[in-house]
Amino acid sequence: MKSQFVFQRNSRTDLPVARAGEGCFLFDQTGNAYLDGSGGAAVSCLGHSDLHVKNAIIKQAENIAYAHTSFFTSSPAEDLAARLAAYAPGNINRVYLVSSGSEAMEAAIKLARQYFIETGQSNRKHIIARKQSYHGNTLGALAAGGNQWRRRQFEPLLVETSLISPCYAWRYQRDHESEEDYGLRVANELEDEILRLGPEQVMAFLAEPVVGATAGALCPVPGYLARIREICDQYGVLLIFDEVMCGMGRTGALFAGDVDGVTPDIVAIAKGLGAGYQPIGAMLCQDYIHDSIEHGSGFFQHGHTYLGHPIAAAAANAVLDRLVVDGLVDDVAQKGEYLKLQLKAKLGQHPHIGNIRGRGLFIGIEFVASQDDKTPFDPALNVAGNLKKNAFQSGLVCYPAQGTIDGRIGDHVLLAPPFIVTNDEMDMLVDRLALAVDMTI
Repeated sequence: MKSQFVFQRNSRTDLPVARAGEGCFLFDQTGNAYLDGSGGAAVSCLGHSDLHVKNAIIKQAENIAYAHTSFFTSSPAEDLAARLAAYAPGNINRVYLVSSGSEAMEAAIKLARQYFIETGQSNRKHIIARKQSYHGNTLGALAAGGNQWRRRQFEPLLVETSLISPCYAWRYQRDHESEEDYGLRVANELEDEILRLGPEQVMAFLAEPVVGATAGALCPVPGYLARIREICDQYGVLLIFDEVMCGMGRTGALFAGDVDGVTPDIVAIAKGLGAGYQPIGAMLCQDYIHDSIEHGSGFFQHGHTYLGHPIAAAAANAVLDRLVVDGLVDDVAQKGEYLKLQLKAKLGQHPHIGNIRGRGLFIGIEFVASQDDKTPFDPALNVAGNLKKNAFQSGLVCYPAQGTIDGRIGDHVLLAPPFIVTNDEMDMLVDRLALAVDMTI
């Protein structure tokens, strides 16, 4: 329907009204069913009808819905923080609950800056990130990312961020290089940029362990993140992992960095933490960062109205029950391998499928005009936009995007179905996606 009062993301789009959800499916007001092949934006990891989470929300609403965190804490928030600290790697034991991924990354950036002020290193102000990264839509988080399409019109308002190469082996690994050699080469760009800016002035390096929306499930090659960790340690730079999209089990481990055995100083999570049932995110940090504030000014100069919202925290606790206690995360890697196998069997020989990649139930497919030299499609063809439309008409929700290579050229689709997805539903996803690809190209 055409919205008369809602300010839609795209004011020219007539959207169906979502009426109901059941398992991995959404239903509109006319009864059409859509298989949620991307969990919205990698959010709905439990599908759309989890009774355990729904009941937790109802129960908490009957007790207390809201208490401002400058006056009170709450049992759900305390419980959630304790559980996340127990599950997080290393000495990441402090949890700052927010309402979105952008808020979590904004908090991470501000905390990094305040940490250096508290420790007498106020010259440290520079952020380094990667091209084709995305860290959120608030101005601070947007400035820290490398998503050129989202940044472009707001450039005059953004603080300057240094951007190094992504870890994009399929497109940029040289013929003579092993994966490890390639990873070392692009990781060492971080050291070069730190030295260029001056080590005493660099604050933090931001990275998605597995890159999501902007580049379509780009995974690091072996050794890449470990070398990044070494460089950060050598120069006293904070390593911030953005796990907003790839965390909370999406790539096969509750914390995505654990797959590569690398522990950051600060990590941001969201999306799967609330599974779509409540808006919630969190910024977690190692003890020493929190302690610098506790033993210094004592006050983190940051905050939002809905920090630590009791109902959102209760929902997230119930989500963790399903992910960890009920073991849904344990099956993600196996299900992801099945989905990739089916995608490769159905689409692997398609002349315009360049690369099928990903980790767990976080899979990207990159489209090309020519497989021989990996030439992308002309952006004017709007392959990603047309694929989204055709998939939706075929009863599939997926997450296509344009600008995979440099923010302007390149098309991919991101798949991130709920963790409860069955083999039959994954087969249906592949069939509907293949139909949409044929309709588009």
